[in-house]
Amino acid sequence: MILGATSPATTSLVGLLIAVFAASLVEMVEALTIVVAVGTTRGWRSALRGALAALAVLGVLVGGGGVALVDYTPIDTLRVVAGTILLLLGLSWLRKAILRSAGFIALHDEDAIFRSTVRSLTAEQEARRSAAQGFVVAFKGVFVEGMEVVLIVIGLGASQHRIGWAAAAAGAAALLVAGVGALVVRQLSEVPENLLKTVVGVMLTSFGIFWVGEGAGVRWPGSDATLVVLVAGFAVLTMVLIGITRRTRRSAPASRERDPVPT
Repeated sequence: MILGATSPATTSLVGLLIAVFAASLVEMVEALTIVVAVGTTRGWRSALRGALAALAVLGVLVGGGGVALVDYTPIDTLRVVAGTILLLLGLSWLRKAILRSAGFIALHDEDAIFRSTVRSLTAEQEARRSAAQGFVVAFKGVFVEGMEVVLIVIGLGASQHRIGWAAAAAGAAALLVAGVGALVVRQLSEVPENLLKTVVGVMLTSFGIFWVGEGAGVRWPGSDATLVVLVAGFAVLTMVLIGITRRTRRSAPASRERDPVPT
């Protein structure tokens, strides 16, 4: 297909799939780290049961919440609400990405999180051996990491009436991470999470502004093709802010912000 012949609707769908898949990939890698830590210390049965139970609950939230929003919420109201959620999530991801790139807070490190989780579970295991505890930790880890994915799936999917596509992208990411994790039986520390989080932050912020504007009655030039301009603009702005923040850090190293545990 010739690039110039790509329709705005196709551009919007591709952007949705990339944003949901990348966000889900990041969150599921983090969830896998917790599940592997639980499996190696408390047993794989309780770890897998907890993870599957959390995924089931998240699936119900996506299906029930998305269908309710699409069926019972006026489209303009839906776009404003969903766009606001996406914008807030995107700005949060971008803030952390900029601070990490500039060195103000630590880069996300799955190996460090794995060691921290194992130490915590091992200490608890010395006092009390419990498969139920492993189930709870695995369930909580997958559920907490998956909640942002649920918000993104519902926000992007409902605002475009594409809940099915968004859910499929999230499911594909979850299956990919689970499949690779099952093969190597370890946390996926090689995944470039910090880069992915920057990309997702840019895309969520762009989608958020676009849908808030649509819901408020703004008619964007070029319709959905405006998303490409927004993504490019925020990508450039992010790079500029990273450069400025790095210079600020070099001039005032004592004021660095640190995360005690990378998030």
